[in-house]
Amino acid sequence: MEENKVIEELMEVGKKHQDTCPQCGKSFSCEQTLNLHMKYHSRMELYECDQCEKIFKLKKTLNEHMKIHTGAMPYTCDQCGRKFRHKGSLNTHMRIHTGKKPFTCDQCGKNYRHKGNYNEHMSIHTGEKPHTCDQCGRSFALKGNYKEHMRIHTGEKPFTCDQCGKNYRHKGDYNLHMKIHSGEKLHTCDQCGKKFIQKEDLKNHMRIHTGDKPFTCAQCGKGFMKKESHENPLWRETYNADKMHVNGIIT
Repeated sequence: MEENKVIEELMEVGKKHQDTCPQCGKSFSCEQTLNLHMKYHSRMELYECDQCEKIFKLKKTLNEHMKIHTGAMPYTCDQCGRKFRHKGSLNTHMRIHTGKKPFTCDQCGKNYRHKGNYNEHMSIHTGEKPHTCDQCGRSFALKGNYKEHMRIHTGEKPFTCDQCGKNYRHKGDYNLHMKIHSGEKLHTCDQCGKKFIQKEDLKNHMRIHTGDKPFTCAQCGKGFMKKESHENPLWRETYNADKMHVNGIIT
């Protein structure tokens, strides 16, 4: 009985010796911990960047921030030599070399290297389209698609060919155009070996071998391998003239 009373008295003494924050009332077991906590309440004791006046709670966070102003990039990839400002950025970059994709969609199993890309992908399954154009009201699931769309309104074409000066709105179109100058033809017909710059051109070419004619004239049912032939006004004019002749309109 006396032992319990002694323990209670010691606990009471411990409570009296706890240091309490005068701002929020939170208690701390030692004065040093309280002093560290007080920095969250006092702006004067926080860490301020002398370049842009941004405020940080921790000195190490300020030190990391200062690399933006100094240009310091102390972390180097031992695979390709690329330099990074933050260790976290280097760790993320290393996934390019290791092939690691730690973020997996539980809906379709698709894997992603970056959490941001994973989060954007998940909006495809949820149907969420958080990025809305303030010009026309169209909404997008992915921020990248939204940014590309905005170029329609701004007229921006940031991708410029250094060979002929032609500008492009989309990087994919720019990359495709550059193959014209480089002569690169990555798409090869496995039937005759003919090479093409664009995948779509190879797809059209393959119809020569398969005989596929997916474009059909609604007036006579004639099939065409190419959409251009199907929509060619000269073909329509010839067809209409033949039809009129058959019907006895032209003699």
